[in-house]
Amino acid sequence: MAGKLSYERQALAWAIILLLVIAFVAVFRGILLPFVAGLGIAYFLNPVADRLERIGLSRGLATLVIVLLMGFLGGLVLVFLFPLIAGQLRDLALSLPDQLQALRRFLEDIGRQWLGENFATIQKALESEFAELSKSWTAGLGQVLQSLWSGGLALVNFLAFLIVTPVVAFYLLLDWERMIARVDSWLPRDHAPTIRRLAHEIDEVLAGFIRGQGTVAFILGLIYAIGLTWAGLKYGLLIGLMTGLLSFVPFVGSVTGFITAMGFGLAQFWPDYVPLLKIVAVFAVAQGLEGYVLSPNIVGQRIRLHPVWLIFSLFAFSYLFGLVGLLIAVPVAAAIGVLARFTISEYRQSALYRGSAGALPAGAGEGQPERQDGQGRQGGQDEQIEKAGE
Repeated sequence: MAGKLSYERQALAWAIILLLVIAFVAVFRGILLPFVAGLGIAYFLNPVADRLERIGLSRGLATLVIVLLMGFLGGLVLVFLFPLIAGQLRDLALSLPDQLQALRRFLEDIGRQWLGENFATIQKALESEFAELSKSWTAGLGQVLQSLWSGGLALVNFLAFLIVTPVVAFYLLLDWERMIARVDSWLPRDHAPTIRRLAHEIDEVLAGFIRGQGTVAFILGLIYAIGLTWAGLKYGLLIGLMTGLLSFVPFVGSVTGFITAMGFGLAQFWPDYVPLLKIVAVFAVAQGLEGYVLSPNIVGQRIRLHPVWLIFSLFAFSYLFGLVGLLIAVPVAAAIGVLARFTISEYRQSALYRGSAGALPAGAGEGQPERQDGQGRQGGQDEQIEKAGE
């Protein structure tokens, strides 16, 4: 009875901690953005700091070198790339209604060729939808600009983000190892090996996704931007970089970018096929590089996050917590995935799954290590993990 009560108290304690974390994020989500972004940058760059330490630099000097280098690269982006992106974004906002009308005319021409006289029945609906889309874009853009710049708060928040985020990233990167050791010292001793093992699995997933997929998305963004600009597409730089950014979520970036690029390409080039074929070639080459070169060598098999689960997590957390939720969606999704696999593994070893006979169905336990003692599965492995953590 005492053991059962102790288990219930532990479960209650973990539930309270989880609720406190959720409440903290919900209450302070308006000011958490620089801190969450700084944490993400520190996590992304921690392996670089470790490598610099291994070649003889102190942790402080390695952190300083990394932050100065990132600041230099960020300054180059602001000086050379940001004006081009801002100019294309401004031109896109002004010309999008005309682009939509050109795309509407293309669809009407195709519809008349394919449907003949029957096209007249849907032509009015098509014109109405494009007119409504154009109006909603204009109104929506005005509301966004008004909300962003009202009271000058946008400029203040942007400057605060630029100043606070590097400072947070610097101190977190500097104290990363000490923070991990301190958190490890807080773990309950009975469950420390299991928690370390789960944390290691979560770290592998995050490293594969944030560092690996983030690097792939950056490379793809450059390929798409250069390729679409070479194809002569207006706003090719903007569309290419946005496609690379969306490629952080597998399949979403390539599909969204291809539809967007072809839509603008049809409005700009039709009936000239050559530039459209160049756009198709750019996406074909980029997808080939991603599938056969970049992802296998950079990401490998470490992600283990289903794209549907990832997309749902991005939508759900951005809906609940705004931009901060968008930033924490991937780590939380990775953690939930690891915990879910651990829970299923424990369930498959339990009497609830095995039944009264205590036997597994044929093939059910294949690839699963059997529990060797009454204290927990893989006791020897947990001891090794505990020694490694010390």
